[in-house]
Amino acid sequence: MKKIILLLSAAVVLISCSKVGKDEYIISGTATGIENGKTIILETQDANGMMLPKDTVKVENGKFEMKGTITEPAFYTIQLEGAQVKIPFILENAEVTIAINKDSIQKSKVSGTYNNDEYVAFNEEITKVQKKLMDFQNKNMKAMETAQQTKDTVVINKLMQEFSKIQEEVGVASKAKYVTYAETHPKAFISALIIQGMLNDPTADVAKSEKLYNSLEESLKKTKPGIAIKAKLAELKTPAVGAAPVAPAPAAEAK
Repeated sequence: MKKIILLLSAAVVLISCSKVGKDEYIISGTATGIENGKTIILETQDANGMMLPKDTVKVENGKFEMKGTITEPAFYTIQLEGAQVKIPFILENAEVTIAINKDSIQKSKVSGTYNNDEYVAFNEEITKVQKKLMDFQNKNMKAMETAQQTKDTVVINKLMQEFSKIQEEVGVASKAKYVTYAETHPKAFISALIIQGMLNDPTADVAKSEKLYNSLEESLKKTKPGIAIKAKLAELKTPAVGAAPVAPAPAAEAK
């Protein structure tokens, strides 16, 4: 009995320490090197791709906090007043932690939920795949600028051909990473976004996309990306209205 009481007491302590209420999100932020009174802006995209502010808060003693509710996970950004860099993350009903440093805003750290931890890890993997392309650009930027100034078409064409080849290699490797991720992470919100992106490609493998969609956790199928995937699959599998029927192959003549 004493052991049960101790376990219950521990549970009560854990519950009381939780800052997040039911169906609520909290963004807990630290703002290193940022003075009091600076505004933090929470934004999201509308249907036309325009950024819309959802909330603002002032930095106080190197910290900031936002609270609210959201019906399903979605991509949002945090932006510091006066800074050009936006920090992307997945907003959901849980506690999301964001650490901003004034001198390295682009390296801000987001954590605290499964979806955000996965998003960060996935971005790190994609960055590794794309490193070859970035290295080529950094290495040859000066040479390209000089060639353009002197109108040296031989050098320009050579660099462009090399760039295109690496770009194609990186594109193939990136696509493979996306597919592998969606196959192995059926609970991750970004898996739904990956499948949605796959279906926007005219060369999409519909059967593969459908298989990935079917493997998603049921809650993801009810999100906006999940609903969009289902509708797109139905559209791609339905013959276009007015399309001419395919004629059957002629039977072989009997000898």
